[in-house]
Amino acid sequence: MTASLRPESVKRLLPWLVAVAFFMESLDTTILNTAVPTIADALGIAPLSMKAALTSYTLSLAVFIPVSGWIADRYGTCRVFFWAIGVFSVGSLLCGLSVNMPMLVAARILQGCGGAMMMPVGRITMVRTFPRSELVRAMSFVAIPGLIGPLIGPLAGGLIVGYLHWRMIFFVNLPMGLLGMYLVYRFMPDYRSEETPPLDLVGLVLFGSGIALLSYVLEIFGEHSLDTKSIVFLLTLSAALLLAYARHSAGTEFPLLKVWLFRVRTFRIAILGSLATRLGIGGMPFLLPLLYQIGLGFTPVQSGLLIVPQPLAAMTMKVLMPRLLERFGYRQVLIVNTASLGVLIILFMTVGVATSLVQIVAMAFVLGFVSSMQYTAINTLVFADLSDSEASPGSSIASTVQQMSMSFGVAVASLLAALYLGGEHRPGPTGMIAGIHWTFLTVGLMTIATSLLFFRLHPADGSTMAGAGASKP
Repeated sequence: MTASLRPESVKRLLPWLVAVAFFMESLDTTILNTAVPTIADALGIAPLSMKAALTSYTLSLAVFIPVSGWIADRYGTCRVFFWAIGVFSVGSLLCGLSVNMPMLVAARILQGCGGAMMMPVGRITMVRTFPRSELVRAMSFVAIPGLIGPLIGPLAGGLIVGYLHWRMIFFVNLPMGLLGMYLVYRFMPDYRSEETPPLDLVGLVLFGSGIALLSYVLEIFGEHSLDTKSIVFLLTLSAALLLAYARHSAGTEFPLLKVWLFRVRTFRIAILGSLATRLGIGGMPFLLPLLYQIGLGFTPVQSGLLIVPQPLAAMTMKVLMPRLLERFGYRQVLIVNTASLGVLIILFMTVGVATSLVQIVAMAFVLGFVSSMQYTAINTLVFADLSDSEASPGSSIASTVQQMSMSFGVAVASLLAALYLGGEHRPGPTGMIAGIHWTFLTVGLMTIATSLLFFRLHPADGSTMAGAGASKP
């Protein structure tokens, strides 16, 4: 970091510019869902065919996130973050100008290329800029815009398609993108490695293909576009590609993902805990709208309003999280909070036609609170014992696992719901409530079991991250 980038003003502005980029991503992933029927009608396609526009972005993220760390080390965090926002903005512009489905899918893939660089590179820059004792507070602030996006996204999408034009859904990213690029140009520290190893192209092909194929299969699980044999074949092919990558990475000097980082105990526990936690909580955004709209008969707008307390509570937790970690430590927080999260999911079994709105809102608020605590603790524990040179590959692994685990969470929730519904594709309110309730019980117990992972943490783990002032082990 150069002397010109050391002033406190840069440290104050850096979280803001990273937050702008994160807000663009989080808003984009939620605002589009509400507009799917309108866009499908405008493009002259069936609403279900819009699935490709949604999954193409996720596939692009999964493929290109692993290489983001290498690109940042090679070309510098400032330049890469600047162009990542630019590519994402151009993709948004092309989405809004799309006249057919292939053009929209191609534009969404371009968006994903930019988005895949923004989150990991933003994390790398934050880790290298802030001392470990200040990182939790800084990362908590950056995470707030990522919570505001899901808060306003569904309602904003409905208002835009209702009163303006569906293309404006994508155009709203343009002014934010220009602002973000300006802030990056003025204030972004430019970290890079003096010597960058060659890019692992073979690993990129093997890992990227395997992850993309697995993501695709997870997205279409529960659909009837592929038969069972085809899905089994694709899953087998995906597993073969990923196993081939594992074998390749063990024998290459500079692998795409440095799996040896899993030897770092806190990193390993954080990554596995992130994956396991999202298998339970990751399906809640999928399950709750089904319960509210089909089971309880609420309108989409009412259903959205019942979910609003979750991101509001999450923003509150971001402010309190540094104090809680400093007071209790990562081990105690994650053990107790993970078990509490599972119990809370199970308590949603009490939500029925006679449940008061006050109770639902209160439970949603608590769910947002404990979910935010879980994600903030895990996302910062990842970097607790990594050196600055390990932050870049560590961030790439963490971001890839986060994207994949979100897909796993939805897939697990949908498969369990289908199992408990007994193959009934159009259940009535009573059947839907019963099926979702049993799914809550299952994923809640899974989440409680996840708390066992965090017993492997030591009481002093992450103390420098929590601001306790202990020396780094």
